[in-house]
Amino acid sequence: MKFLDLARVHIRSGSGGNGCASFRREKFIEYGGPDGGDGGDGGDVWVEAVDGLNTLIDFRYQQHFFAGNGRPGMGRQKTGPSGEDIVLRVPVGTEILDEDEETLIADMTELGQRVLLARGGNGGWGNLHFKTATNQAPRHANPGQEGVERTIWLRLKLIADAGLLGMPNAGKSTFLAATSNARPKIADYPFTTLHPNLGVVGIDGVEFVIADIPGLIEGAHEGRGIGDRFLGHVERCAVLLHLIDATSDDVVADYRTIIHELEAYGGHLAEKPRVTVLNKVDALDDEERAEKRAALEAEIGHPVLLMSGVSHEGIAEVLRALKAQIDGDRLRHRQTGEEAGSWRP
Repeated sequence: MKFLDLARVHIRSGSGGNGCASFRREKFIEYGGPDGGDGGDGGDVWVEAVDGLNTLIDFRYQQHFFAGNGRPGMGRQKTGPSGEDIVLRVPVGTEILDEDEETLIADMTELGQRVLLARGGNGGWGNLHFKTATNQAPRHANPGQEGVERTIWLRLKLIADAGLLGMPNAGKSTFLAATSNARPKIADYPFTTLHPNLGVVGIDGVEFVIADIPGLIEGAHEGRGIGDRFLGHVERCAVLLHLIDATSDDVVADYRTIIHELEAYGGHLAEKPRVTVLNKVDALDDEERAEKRAALEAEIGHPVLLMSGVSHEGIAEVLRALKAQIDGDRLRHRQTGEEAGSWRP
């Protein structure tokens, strides 16, 4: 399934049905009087966060969603049927934005959350409603109210506990593949990751979700590369894992590049807790490790961890450092075989 995190859709709620102007006419009944029924209400447009979706690809093939119109009223005081509602089913973490792409209408952060996007028009009153002592034969009825038509944007921000950041080929996908069942594309050239990937990792009996986004390059906030457009997927993370390629000629410059892009992106992303890791240390000797680690620690002012996604060196320490930065209510405890209801012969 192709990943899509931004979609533009057009919605329209149903119009209300017209009221009916009718009079009771039956044999042997001298004074029938008005009996026109009301029109039915138009259908509403709802959005609902559902389970089992992690992309907005369904909205690439259908962009128009129209609720049903209410039916007009009829004689004998019959109210017209209401129009059917329509529900837009989106993944958890989807933001609903107005047409200007800035005004936030709703943030679907919980499973089962429902938000009304456009209310259907009210049905018109029939002439029965206008009967009074002085107007015993009203000959007019109200038309139904028009529905609401609007254009909205759906923007998906994946729900993850930790986010991976780094330059292209920093080893983010290798780390995700080594710690989870995710199988992102891994190759020896830049920008192998074209879409965000999610993986569930476990350490010391608990599990949490890590999001891997395409690598950032200098000038990403000005439109260079593709990583900047996916930074929104790590906005909801509790902690960021910043991987730095230990084989780079200047690890400090690589660190500064990523931090500058986070600050330029805004949204308090640069202020989130970060765990800085020098990756691919299996390619360095002890002296080179110590030299580059000291240079980074002097730049950022806090300890730097060493890791290798290929040899699995230091992975457990990195996962524990991430777990320490994540709130306990976001962590999920692993179930044992008996708790999970494992089958026994």
